[in-house]
Amino acid sequence: MQPRMGFSDPLLMRAGLAATRTARAATAGTVTVDSYTRTGDLAAAATALANRQPLNGYPIVNHSAETTQHLLAGLHDADFPVQVRHGSANPVRIITSMIAAGLSATEGGPISYCLPYSRMPLRQAVAEWARSCRLLSHQRETGAEPHLESFGGCMLGQLCPPSMLIAITVLEAMFFRQNGLRSVSLSYAQQTDFGQDHGAIAALRAIAAERLGDLDWHIVLYTYMGLFPASVAGASRLQADAATLAAWSGVDRLIVKTSVEARRLPSVAENVEALEAAAAVAAAVGGVASPVDDRIRTEAETIIDSVLDLRDDIGGALVEAFDRGRLDVPYCLHPDNPGRATSRLDQHGRLQWLETGGLAISGDPQASHAKRISSAHLLESLSYVRRRYDHDLVEER
Repeated sequence: MQPRMGFSDPLLMRAGLAATRTARAATAGTVTVDSYTRTGDLAAAATALANRQPLNGYPIVNHSAETTQHLLAGLHDADFPVQVRHGSANPVRIITSMIAAGLSATEGGPISYCLPYSRMPLRQAVAEWARSCRLLSHQRETGAEPHLESFGGCMLGQLCPPSMLIAITVLEAMFFRQNGLRSVSLSYAQQTDFGQDHGAIAALRAIAAERLGDLDWHIVLYTYMGLFPASVAGASRLQADAATLAAWSGVDRLIVKTSVEARRLPSVAENVEALEAAAAVAAAVGGVASPVDDRIRTEAETIIDSVLDLRDDIGGALVEAFDRGRLDVPYCLHPDNPGRATSRLDQHGRLQWLETGGLAISGDPQASHAKRISSAHLLESLSYVRRRYDHDLVEER
């Protein structure tokens, strides 16, 4: 179990890590970087620190390596890994700072941290991430085994069909390998239908075993990344479903959220409560084998192969794939995203392709309504999970 936790005050950040470590769960620690640092506005981060203004994360570049080392002392070890999470399209300075502080695990990727969070040209992001991978790989010279988690299974948080999530996270992991890394994780974000997610994670596992068998890899599941239920009860139920999905799917890590997710940043105590609640649910339900969703697996492998066929250099292939529309993230507004592929929720709440643009796959043959999605329908889809979990509770009362 792992929280998404970050505080600008080193003492509070240390308290958060200590509470995570001692929670009644098997946990990993997180140092989440603030928004100024992830966008490269280090001057604004420095001003906030000078004025003792709280930030929404830990400004790891502005804090000295010694400060971060003191923060981690006695907490970070083999039994309690700590990962730096950031959201930066150009993470070189963040990675340099975390290495100086003795940390070796982070997350992101040239697609997954560029398209959703920046206007940086994809070609530049690919170059910066290749450089970052090489920086990380040099940590092996000190005896550490650097680890990089692809954020590709969380594209835009919602309304991206599972096959594209799988394709991007696998392609990013292959990019990491080509640029010197040996330990990676692949991500998948809880979507709108439990059964579809269960089969999709099984498909991701099968593809990873086939294509990344020479690496040390594992799968991490994210609790729903879209519009969260507004009620505490609805949020708690969604979190319990994520923990059940994690246990049934046999993933190695679950990124948890809290019951206050829709309203504000959670406290340390609320993060610990979420960690312990998720661990209790996962322990109670155990694992349930799921057959691979063959359609999702076939779509994902077709997308992956259509990209790898372009060039031997995976970074260059990723750039060309977006140029040609072989990769296309629905509803993503980044200038380098083709924007021709769209998705929809079917009558059962499962995510399906509608228009596939230049992708090497076909859309949903069962789609019976117009190919164009109205803004009203898009907003309805974006709020589907919130309405479902909050409304179900009202109906039960």
